[in-house]
Amino acid sequence: MKSKQTYVSLKSTPVSSHRLQNYLRTFRKRAGLSQDEVAFLLGCRSGTKVSRYEHFRRLPTLQTAFAYEIIFRTSARELFAGVFEGARRTTIRRVQALHEKLDTNPPERMTAQKLAALDAALEPAHQELA
Repeated sequence: MKSKQTYVSLKSTPVSSHRLQNYLRTFRKRAGLSQDEVAFLLGCRSGTKVSRYEHFRRLPTLQTAFAYEIIFRTSARELFAGVFEGARRTTIRRVQALHEKLDTNPPERMTAQKLAALDAALEPAHQELA
């Protein structure tokens, strides 16, 4: 009997350009923990909540995200890479829009201070493009 082979094409998008919402399942499996065990560590009654987080059906609270960070010794930014990336893109667009809006106002001391803060927020995005 012939075995069926499956091929995955990586041509369409570079591996690093697409991020999963989170990598909780990956880190849990790597640690050898069950969903029920992680639930216990998070203070949950059952692994159902952990399953919902892992399958992107629910976002954890900030306290839970920090608990995951402690359990897996990995930053929340890395654990929730897709969520972070979406927030980063959205926030950068908003920062750029506010910067453009303020830049058309007559120069005042407060406006200059705001623009400097917005420029600082945009600096990492500009470095990524360079």
